[in-house]
Amino acid sequence: MPLLRFPPSGFEAGVVMARRWHELSDKEWALLEPLLPQLQTPERYYRDHRTVLNGMLFRVNTGISWRDLPARYGLWQMVYSRSQRWAHTGIWDRMLQALQTRLDAAGSVDWSLSYVDGSNVRAHQVAAGAEKKTTAARARGSRHGA
Repeated sequence: MPLLRFPPSGFEAGVVMARRWHELSDKEWALLEPLLPQLQTPERYYRDHRTVLNGMLFRVNTGISWRDLPARYGLWQMVYSRSQRWAHTGIWDRMLQALQTRLDAAGSVDWSLSYVDGSNVRAHQVAAGAEKKTTAARARGSRHGA
């Protein structure tokens, strides 16, 4: 079950909403908060996870570069580094697994709706219909195989 919907339900052009559509609702935050690391550990003190996570979601939903992240989410370097740290330490994977398990147990996941976004699946040139280079063409240094 996706946490974010576009456009969100109840969205109408020109209507000012109480929260931004790409940010976590209180209900979504209640699901995610227990899955995140503590704000204070012996090594560091984290800025509010919700603000930073909303910054990550803003970037994913809008497609902006990290440097263009609005200041309301904190320094872009901090949001970027936390996103990368969570990826490297497996926090994203654990969050996904825990959410899937919890929502599936509640009957909120429809597994028949899974899909792959083909806009990010890369194929080799030959798979797209391009001709293979011949040995003679490679020897000549031709890039087009003829």
